[in-house]
Amino acid sequence: MAQTGTGKTASFLLPILQKLQSREPGKIRALVLSPTRELTEQIHRNAMQLKGGTHVRSVAIYGGVGKGPQVRALRGRSEIAIACPGRLLDLLWTENIDLSAVEMLVLDEADTMCDMGFLPEVKKILECLTAARQTFFFAATMPEEIRKLSSEMLNTPATVEIGMIAPATTISHSLYPSTESLKKPLLDEILTHTATGRVLIFTRTKHRAKRLADQLIRSQFRAVALQGNMSQNKREQALEGFRRGKFDMLVATDVASRGIDVSEITHVINFDMPNTVDAYIHRVGRTGRAGSIGEAFTLVTSDDRAMIKRIQTVLGSTIQQKRLPNFDYGAFNPVISTGSHRDASYPVHGNNGHRQESPSERSGRPISRRNRSWKQRQAARFTRLSPAR
Repeated sequence: MAQTGTGKTASFLLPILQKLQSREPGKIRALVLSPTRELTEQIHRNAMQLKGGTHVRSVAIYGGVGKGPQVRALRGRSEIAIACPGRLLDLLWTENIDLSAVEMLVLDEADTMCDMGFLPEVKKILECLTAARQTFFFAATMPEEIRKLSSEMLNTPATVEIGMIAPATTISHSLYPSTESLKKPLLDEILTHTATGRVLIFTRTKHRAKRLADQLIRSQFRAVALQGNMSQNKREQALEGFRRGKFDMLVATDVASRGIDVSEITHVINFDMPNTVDAYIHRVGRTGRAGSIGEAFTLVTSDDRAMIKRIQTVLGSTIQQKRLPNFDYGAFNPVISTGSHRDASYPVHGNNGHRQESPSERSGRPISRRNRSWKQRQAARFTRLSPAR
């Protein structure tokens, strides 16, 4: 395990390439499993770049495209197969691939590969491999339940953990308090007044990614969407256009948060707060890679308070909240309280970010049953049940 952007892909590809130089070509001896098509293609490209003048060949296997080119590449004496589990199982069932000679198995983004969504397919693939092999798990984050599961899949595994399970220290973090209705104009203002290189913007859903990309295009930004409803050709065109500078902004779902390496990304913007701390680490890890400087901006509402606290716990520091000086916030007070003692001017959950009423203002109003403590509710209940004296 190591932080994002620290070279995990090279750390497993280079030993594999070195070992395969002494093997006879013609059989697949190394299998790399990854969760997304984009990551599979990227690992394949890295393998081609790192192999130098060696005879080692690799093939990328994933769905969304025709099987023909992949089957032909397998017949061309490839030694490394880099695959998404679904298409790999398809080729296994049709006997278009032989994994009987695999000596090395790598699960990249192992925390995702061992998640329940992928786990049944991964177990079926493991049944097709010989027991005499080396198995490697690589990840930037590893929840405790996934650690336990991986230990069941491996025999006396050795754990190598480099650095803390947290974003790289080269990334600075900022919060921009907002409401849902203010997010789009606030994003426009941030992009207009911030000097950026490539910008990766994350949304929570596929439809939201498409809609936001269309809105940015109408606002004269060079933006493109990347989300799961797009065909594989469209996804590749979007990512390649972003990588080559045709687009300055890529609006994506979490499909782009795992392993995508575009060195020119200077800013990651969370238009929507991710659902987990691990997702935050992977998202912001698309910038600040290989020692470069990066910035992570997150547009937050009062509903995100609990996640802010958890992220700050992992970072070990409070994330700075920023207010744009010339932006019209209207009646909204752009401050999100995350401390245990709320200031009266801080927004609270459920009031859309507006000022919390003071205790003196609230004293004359009766306490609703919903807001009573357990003791208050019990006292009221027994008062009603007690007989009159």
